[in-house]
Amino acid sequence: MPNHFHFLIRTKELQPPFGKFETFQKFASRQFASLFSSYTQAFNKKYDRRGSLFMSNFKKKEISSDAYLTAVITYIHRNPIHHGFCDDLANWPYSSYRALLSEKKTKLQRQQVLGWFGDRQSLIDNHRKEITLPDKSLFIDF
Repeated sequence: MPNHFHFLIRTKELQPPFGKFETFQKFASRQFASLFSSYTQAFNKKYDRRGSLFMSNFKKKEISSDAYLTAVITYIHRNPIHHGFCDDLANWPYSSYRALLSEKKTKLQRQQVLGWFGDRQSLIDNHRKEITLPDKSLFIDF
């Protein structure tokens, strides 16, 4: 989308020094803040501008159930349809959805995601249904 984006990041089992999700959240927040700051500085330098590019801080939330993970994956992929940017997910070029369905080389864990839904056709069928998340507090609406 032109005004926001979503990341779903899977981490390995938390080990020291993290151990707890809250500790990892603080670490991840600092890493993303650094990424956004660096990007903003480079963008501003390239376009001879000043100020922030992002309206508000990002949100993060632990996904603690299989059903919620499935819903979040689907919600993220269907977001361009939800906001009226396209009618068909296959036509939205800025999503991992197309990469998951293609045979082209990717750094995504394609087989793992397809396996999560069962297979390629099950992923497609699942994504045809509109999804409502039980907790949208992790998303920023503009």
